[in-house]
Amino acid sequence: MLETTASLPLPDATLRQLFLDARTHGAWLDKPVPATLLRTLAELVKMGPTSANTCPARFVFVTSPEAKEKLKPHLSAGNRDKTMAAPVTAIIGMDMAFYEKMPKLFPHNPDAQNWFKGNEESIRENAMRNSSLQGAYLILAARSLGLSCGPMGGFDKAGVDATFFAGTTIRSNFLCNLGYGDSAALKPRLPRLDFEEFCSIA
Repeated sequence: MLETTASLPLPDATLRQLFLDARTHGAWLDKPVPATLLRTLAELVKMGPTSANTCPARFVFVTSPEAKEKLKPHLSAGNRDKTMAAPVTAIIGMDMAFYEKMPKLFPHNPDAQNWFKGNEESIRENAMRNSSLQGAYLILAARSLGLSCGPMGGFDKAGVDATFFAGTTIRSNFLCNLGYGDSAALKPRLPRLDFEEFCSIA
């Protein structure tokens, strides 16, 4: 039997860092994010669950001035300045041929890749759902490492795909700026729904 850490509630300070006090940032401190931290981040993200361990997300961490200039024309006007100011922009992509890695990721069932191969609807559904999950893991893992996040849409997907994923089976899902947010620039938190407005217990 595998040994696992006992499932205990996280302390209040951790919940605050991940959820209760965490905010979406659009202004950034002039503080770099080292590549070693991005590697640590990726090691955490890859442990999050996906359907049949398909792990379809593919990440590009845009950090260099040259790469930022390539990304810039594909951003909406409202996202351009804050993205250029962020130390890192993660492009969360999804590999539409993710099933080709299933012999490695799901080795106990050699036929697993045939669940998806040739089924375009199933490929699209799995790639979108699970790369979105992995993007959410990215946000929580980044916050757990002390980074601030600014997830967003508002970009030309076709342009990003042509620039960063040309010649591959990867397509972009969403973007997430990463760095150390300037809390002084935050606006008041927007409202959330009450339990009864978005939950029921059957």
